[in-house]
Amino acid sequence: MSRLLKIILLLNLLALAVLAFVYPNLMEGPGKLIPGHKRLEGDCFACHAPFTGASSTKCVSCHKPADIGRITTAGAAISKPLTSTPFHQKLISEDCVACHSDHAGVKRFVVQGRFNHTLLKKETRNECQACHKSPTDSLHQQISGNCAQCHTQEKWTPATFDHDKYFVLDGDHNIRCVTCHVRNDYSSYTCYGCHEHTTANIRRKHIEEGISKFDDCVECHRSADENDIRGGEGRARDKRKEND
Repeated sequence: MSRLLKIILLLNLLALAVLAFVYPNLMEGPGKLIPGHKRLEGDCFACHAPFTGASSTKCVSCHKPADIGRITTAGAAISKPLTSTPFHQKLISEDCVACHSDHAGVKRFVVQGRFNHTLLKKETRNECQACHKSPTDSLHQQISGNCAQCHTQEKWTPATFDHDKYFVLDGDHNIRCVTCHVRNDYSSYTCYGCHEHTTANIRRKHIEEGISKFDDCVECHRSADENDIRGGEGRARDKRKEND
């Protein structure tokens, strides 16, 4: 490479460096700032640290986490907050740039409507209804408690739970969830919520069939069809019938 070419390249690099510092919003800025930060247009170091980019430390110097969603940086009460529940106070760290970029151009590369729930404190992650409204369909009107029993925090649909894998809800079992899941506790169930499923009746009928284990009903019964019996005890009974 000739000496002249090296000099030209060096001058170009110097010119770009000077322009980047003199006109940073034109040379480096990925887009205009949001209206709330318009007064900072051109003052890059109000939010950015030299050579390391946007700094959350600078964000919280103006936006106090305890006040976010409640009052403005000027101390005025927020009449119409963007969210129904202030949740910034429940984050595990003050990492503002993990979710926010105040340049319009950056929005093209951000997945909209997604929030990383792992940024919340562990005890807060199960308080779904503090931020989200419960669905109003007939199923969810019966349910209260931890949404994570059926849904993940990555996406709402599809639900992770398929009731038919455990018990088919046919016409006779199209009932309120609390009939089987007492106090909406979906980690357990009982079949003694119906008048004919008493402990005495269940015990008597199973003893007559030579079945001694009948505490976990769905281990053998996956539907209301009494001929559709699965599980070890059910197979043993069927085998005895065949031998008879």
